[in-house]
Amino acid sequence: MEKRVVIAVILSIAVLYAYSMIFPPPQKKDVVKPGPVPQSQTAPVQAVSSTSVLPAIMQQGNVSVRDLVVETDLFTAVFSTRGAGLKKLVLKRYKETSGPGGREVVLVNEEAAEKFSLLTEGKSFGIEPTVVYNSISNGLKLAGNEKGTLEFLSTSPTGIVFKKSYIFTGNDYRIDLHQELLNNSPTKFGGSLHLIGNNRIEAKPGDGRFEVYGPVTLADDKINTEKVADFSKGPKQYDKNILWTAFADKYFMNAILSDNNSIAAVRLAKVNTNYLQDDVSSPPLALNPGQSAAVNYRIFYGPKDLEILKGQGSRLEEAIDFGWFSALAKPLLRTLKFFYSYTHNYGIAIIIITVILKLLFFPLTHKSYKSMKEMQKLQPKMAELKEKFKNDRDAMNRAVMDLYKTHKVNPMGGCLPMIVQIPVFFALYKALMFSIELRHAPFMLWIMDLSAKDPYYVTPVIMGVTMFVQQKMTPSNMDPVQAKMMLALPVVFTFMFLNFPSGLVLYWLVNNILTIAQQTYINKSLPS
Repeated sequence: MEKRVVIAVILSIAVLYAYSMIFPPPQKKDVVKPGPVPQSQTAPVQAVSSTSVLPAIMQQGNVSVRDLVVETDLFTAVFSTRGAGLKKLVLKRYKETSGPGGREVVLVNEEAAEKFSLLTEGKSFGIEPTVVYNSISNGLKLAGNEKGTLEFLSTSPTGIVFKKSYIFTGNDYRIDLHQELLNNSPTKFGGSLHLIGNNRIEAKPGDGRFEVYGPVTLADDKINTEKVADFSKGPKQYDKNILWTAFADKYFMNAILSDNNSIAAVRLAKVNTNYLQDDVSSPPLALNPGQSAAVNYRIFYGPKDLEILKGQGSRLEEAIDFGWFSALAKPLLRTLKFFYSYTHNYGIAIIIITVILKLLFFPLTHKSYKSMKEMQKLQPKMAELKEKFKNDRDAMNRAVMDLYKTHKVNPMGGCLPMIVQIPVFFALYKALMFSIELRHAPFMLWIMDLSAKDPYYVTPVIMGVTMFVQQKMTPSNMDPVQAKMMLALPVVFTFMFLNFPSGLVLYWLVNNILTIAQQTYINKSLPS
């Protein structure tokens, strides 16, 4: 859909403003081992007493499969002592559908232990992913800045004591994961820990939330986005300078973020038709008897909100694809949120931004229409030159350029101001198209969700009519055949916008109305 609108807009602008004024009318393997890890990425290892790190949890814990519920201001999470894994996570502030009866968004919901997320495996240490852990925790309920910890502990058959701690804050989506190993045996052990995320593949055709869907990893200073369908050919592997790896749709994501170079490699693989597994490897660990090592991560389950993601650090906000003009899209989105803080209506905020952009570009637009008017006046003389030099195209081009020079007309004057506005248009397009702020945001009357299409197609039809009026008012030097062809553009755009988010259609509609008013003013102010 996005490619179609980009191509359509570029072609229409090129035909309307450039062509008609510049030229006369024509006649891998399944198992991939992580690569070598730089010494700077080796996890910290320190010698400690073999008894000092054994907490009371070892004696008091109940070795049984239990669910531990964590309630915060932002989500409800269910962890299991089976694998110390995440079994369920529900976001409190977002609904699956708009309206009071909408169900809360569920990011994780699994019953089979092997499908839980955030399982830890370390075969060289004897750590199995679905072992039952000890825990003296009975769940948490946190609000505001309150912090709380869930602790899980087990001892492997090899004598390795493994403690897994999740640290939560009541008003933050961030979860800190602390994993500690203690070699409580007389033997030296070495290897890596693997943190495993299981992502259920359940994209629903026609649901706007899944227009963007799949894994994304920031590795080697590059955002790597993969399509789920591509994993039928084999797994993907990253092993250079990994900051985070995530699985995301258009509005929500889960991510594992490196903490002090704790991610050495990431392996993404489709384990069956329903799951994509994210295997995060730690740097190599070497434990002599009595030594311990710690591997930490930051975990995120939440909305793809620009400010929230930026607050997580590690450039996590780059998971939102704002395209080539992200440097413009981000401030435009922040401006949109600024006006919303006063209007409490994103539809009105879109209208305000559209008006401001029109005012900012008014000098350029005025210059553009003035140039087109002047070019239109020269059309009879250009027709004469065409007839006079019809057999000598080079002579005709020289004569036309002399005509421009004599009348001080710049043939690019009508085109360049429009080209300058294209980056702003596409930046705003991206900001509106992928903004979670518009999700389920009502405007007025029948438009109750600015991220969804107009249910009655009223705004796209009105937009097509305004585009037709705007086109008729625009100065043009096209021949009759070209003019008729251009009349089809409003029809094409109308059908293309029928299923676009109503917030984007609102922007285009208001922009067209302002352009009509602008053209009316310019036509009256310029001499005929």
